[in-house]
Amino acid sequence: MKFPLAYEKFLNWLEVIKNKSPKTVEQYDRHLRYFSEYLKQKSTNLDNFDVEKIDLDLAEWFRTYIHKKAWKQISIKTANAYMITLRSFLKYLEKTWIKTLSPTSIDLIKQETRRVEFLTEEELIRLFKAPDISTIVWARDLAIMECIYSTWLRISELTALNKNDINLETKEFAVRWKWRKLRVVYLTDIACNLIKNYLSKRQDTYSPLFIRHNFSKDDIKNIDSESLRLSRFFITNSIKRYAIKAFILKDISAHTLRHSFATTLLNAWADLRSIQEMLWHASINTTQVYTHVTNPKLKEIHNKYMK
Repeated sequence: MKFPLAYEKFLNWLEVIKNKSPKTVEQYDRHLRYFSEYLKQKSTNLDNFDVEKIDLDLAEWFRTYIHKKAWKQISIKTANAYMITLRSFLKYLEKTWIKTLSPTSIDLIKQETRRVEFLTEEELIRLFKAPDISTIVWARDLAIMECIYSTWLRISELTALNKNDINLETKEFAVRWKWRKLRVVYLTDIACNLIKNYLSKRQDTYSPLFIRHNFSKDDIKNIDSESLRLSRFFITNSIKRYAIKAFILKDISAHTLRHSFATTLLNAWADLRSIQEMLWHASINTTQVYTHVTNPKLKEIHNKYMK
């Protein structure tokens, strides 16, 4: 099969058969475009290139090409992501009975154990004391931080929330996770009260739960809801500013609060399986990374026998 046709069919298979999210398909498409550029650099006519000709040398030189093409040194995780895409492409070709390089022939570079940054209980107290909720911006930001921390929301899920998505009476709402899968998220009393406080300060009819407030009231009729919806970068930068204000020296992000939620549960003796379900990790291996940074049981045993 010619490469352009296989490329097109593969993306269609991801979207229609595998039901991958648009962002996942976009990432695979971007990686394969890189592979296409690599083939062109080798003076290959893509229109006439048969995927049956893909061999291990070609794959390994593509790995080298990724590093040379990058304008700065790329991480092992990024390099592996390109090779995972290529392996998925080859796996698809295998499923369609096309004889080409086996996806298992491509090894991934071994990575160091993932390092998880989280906040201690004392740092969390300082962070949540940083905003002054007397102003609408600070009331919004405190509600955002509490929502991420206590509901384990991903930042992309939080920014997509609208006011009518949340039931402040039952203190719960549903979010769409990993494309079409729905899960229920529960609000704590603190998070619920902070959201109510923030919404009580708003005098607009815009649909997003959290919006930016640096717009002129004179232009309010000409501004649409989506243009006011906060971005993930805006929220991350806001949290970094509050961390500095709270004298927290760690380089934190919105996801750090999600990590802190998991470590808080671990320190409270919650079992790993429950945490896995709360974080919606597909594999328990993903959740186990938190045991590397905090394990109260091991500490207790150590204190008991090593006096």
